[in-house]
Amino acid sequence: MTGCVSTQSSTFAGKDPKLISCENSQAGTRDWMLTNTRIDPATKYRCPWIEGYCSRTSVLAGEEITFHVSTNPASAFRVEIYRMGYYGGAGGRKIHELGPFKGVTQPDPPIGPNRLRECKWQSCATLRIPHGWPSGVYLGKLTAERESLQSYVIFIVKDNRKADFLFQCSDTTWQAYNRWPNQFSLYDDGKESWYWGPGVDISFDRPYGKYCQILDAPLSTGSGEWFLWEFPMAYWLESRGYDVSYVSNLDTHAQPETLHRARGFISIGHDEYYSMELFQNLRSAINDGLNVAFFSGNVCCGRIDPRPSSDGRPNRIFSRTDFWGPRDEEEIKRFPSMAKLPHTSPNSNLLVGAGNIAPTTGGADWACSKPDHWIFANTGMKKGDSIPGLVGWEWHGGPVDLPGLEILSTGPTQSAPGKLNGGIYTATLYDGPKKNFVFNASSCWWADGLSAPPGYVRPSVYTSPQGPDARAQQITKNILERMVAFPHWFVTGSSSTGSQSAYNPHARSPS
Repeated sequence: MTGCVSTQSSTFAGKDPKLISCENSQAGTRDWMLTNTRIDPATKYRCPWIEGYCSRTSVLAGEEITFHVSTNPASAFRVEIYRMGYYGGAGGRKIHELGPFKGVTQPDPPIGPNRLRECKWQSCATLRIPHGWPSGVYLGKLTAERESLQSYVIFIVKDNRKADFLFQCSDTTWQAYNRWPNQFSLYDDGKESWYWGPGVDISFDRPYGKYCQILDAPLSTGSGEWFLWEFPMAYWLESRGYDVSYVSNLDTHAQPETLHRARGFISIGHDEYYSMELFQNLRSAINDGLNVAFFSGNVCCGRIDPRPSSDGRPNRIFSRTDFWGPRDEEEIKRFPSMAKLPHTSPNSNLLVGAGNIAPTTGGADWACSKPDHWIFANTGMKKGDSIPGLVGWEWHGGPVDLPGLEILSTGPTQSAPGKLNGGIYTATLYDGPKKNFVFNASSCWWADGLSAPPGYVRPSVYTSPQGPDARAQQITKNILERMVAFPHWFVTGSSSTGSQSAYNPHARSPS
């Protein structure tokens, strides 16, 4: 479309606040959704009929990514590529197609040291990302000609442009829970099905199996945890034309400079696994003036050590090396293997505002504790009013003594409706040193209060979130607008106000 950066040859180095709204004005489709899936009951998680992975978690325009696919029995197949967003409510736009390819049955990787399963599959295609593809989460829909069975591959297109918000995908957590091909996640040591200690290696060089918790959702096979946690936030943000750029956990880990191009950084859903570099990079950016919103729970709970693959590609293998914070004897009772960790890493509450304390799991209504605070403006909420079921499945507690820290929402958690489990969730906001702020929603399920996009399956365990709520939407809007209205750093990382954005908080993509 004329004037849309998404069709221009550009590296997106300059700021274009209309990029996302312009992209979403293009015709969408629901053809990205899988319609014919199957899980091998012997493995519980994999779809051997067609499955694959990408050579990179994230890629810039102009860079190459390869696709590695196996079909068993061998079958010709094709790959349709969709960018996920709003698109008038369709949720995605088809932008490319690869194949058909002949298809082969690729070998299962051997079990390596520390139970590593690292596929070394031949690639079916190499794609150089066109400069016209805007940053976003991209799905490769794999369809085998034999029986038309389907699954996904998933990757992030990032950019280097200035933007109002960085949307961090929690793909280290997606991979930590990936049990492909069968019981080979970070939580499997060969003895325990929910192991929480060191000495287990996992690789990004393998397909994502079916999600292994809360939901039995084979229609998401191959997409990690994207659909459960993050898609409702991306769908809502793009429906309103917010100026957003997407990154991986591993980008925040390896490229701290990328944090200097945004006014606000947002973490969504289940953002559990952080490296020391990721932790330090984000804390340093906050110290320099970056606004941060953790619309998430269980943030920065397990420490990992990203390192190269066997062929030298960076950050393709990791293991759990520690728990972020001191020994928690109650947690160790639940997960005895956690006692094997050194427990010498900083407490995650120094970053988030509140930490991961026992029992960590549970649910609750998200209650208003401070109605006069600016985050509750235009919500109509009074003290004690609550958004039903919005807290879960994991949360934060034990707020830390940080400058200006305020408790915005708090209350007891439950293991079932009416059955308290001894937990106290705490949503917080604290001041950065340059009039910036850090918000902590204390819930994996925050995005459920924003939207219910096509294909979304609502979670329900401990408690049940109730879906889009005007109050959760307004709180989120207040936080995002505050990030943009007070840009005390931008691009340079200085305390200057920086360039002013043409951001329109009321922008809507056409429907």
